[in-house]
Amino acid sequence: MFEVKAYSGNKQEDYQLLLKQLDALLDGETDETALLANASALLNQFLDKVNWVGFYVWKNDELVLGPFQGLPACTRIAYGKGVCGAAVKEKKTQRVADVHQFPGHIACDAASRSEIVIPIIVNGNIYGVLDIDSPITDRFDHIDQKYLEEFVKIVEDVLK
Repeated sequence: MFEVKAYSGNKQEDYQLLLKQLDALLDGETDETALLANASALLNQFLDKVNWVGFYVWKNDELVLGPFQGLPACTRIAYGKGVCGAAVKEKKTQRVADVHQFPGHIACDAASRSEIVIPIIVNGNIYGVLDIDSPITDRFDHIDQKYLEEFVKIVEDVLK
């Protein structure tokens, strides 16, 4: 059975362990749904103070809901719309301290207050995004961003 180690109290060390666990979990797997499902489950178990963790996959010029952990979510998100659409349009991480201050925010879950979205780019093309929501404002800091971007890099490398 695969288990996530309890927090050590050092955020960076905990994230480094998470990245090692992701490597081990994805090693040898080729099915994209299985990869994304396990990655979202691992993150959901690791992160505290989050209410949604999952992936949207770029299909036919829109983001389509992929594997996730949390309440039912928006099924499709248009290019450039909301935090996820902005991440695709700008091809860069969107870290939003208060989603109610983000122009065009899509409220899939009214309980969400902050969000981080990291674009997934495979072979130079948008593959999708990793989307994480929190019920508290300003949940994600620069350390979260750094390591979640590394998390996505591992996913990108496996999807190539």
